[in-house]
Amino acid sequence: MKNISKLLIFTFAALFIFSGSAYAHVTVKPSSSAPEAWETYTLKVPVEKETATTKVTLKVPEGVTFESYQPVPGWKVSTEGDKDGHVKSVTWTATDEGIAAGQFQQFSFVAQNPKEETKVAWDAFQYYEDGEIVEWSGDEGSDLPHSVTEITVAPKADAEPADHGHKDEAGTNNDSTATDNSKDSATTEGDGNQTLFITLAVISLILSIVALFAALRKTKK
Repeated sequence: MKNISKLLIFTFAALFIFSGSAYAHVTVKPSSSAPEAWETYTLKVPVEKETATTKVTLKVPEGVTFESYQPVPGWKVSTEGDKDGHVKSVTWTATDEGIAAGQFQQFSFVAQNPKEETKVAWDAFQYYEDGEIVEWSGDEGSDLPHSVTEITVAPKADAEPADHGHKDEAGTNNDSTATDNSKDSATTEGDGNQTLFITLAVISLILSIVALFAALRKTKK
């Protein structure tokens, strides 16, 4: 019986550790955009701890030109640039409680992509209220990967229409539409991740039950 208890504890611990790391990544969308396009990007910051996130810093990749940001209530924005005036990092700092456990926040901004086809990596630094700093700057596949956008002439399905906040022929400003599309994309991503988490949870639960019955039968023999 002692071995059975250990087995169950290990199974559920592994389940929760895996589900947390699989769901709580900081991301920048879209993951694909065209060369030289003025793109509306969305930084999505989920909270993976039981304490609030109070600050987020995003490094602007080499070749990307940061243009402007969308104000978010409860947050102030500051930038750091080089000697030529190019923005190299953007920081969102909470003026209120920040992002609480179980929540996420989205920050949208406009930037111009590099002229050539390439991949740009978005290093992000997530600051928690307890003083911990999580650096999302690892390679793809690592525990703390940075988000990557592929700059290509053949954008992927999740790429949003490039937009610089200019008016169309009818005189209508398209910036809000692009922002809404970015939010929809981020919401779809979140729903997909949640579905994956639920599926993995069910599979792990079934496997633990099977293991329990197998262990009980072995004990009876």
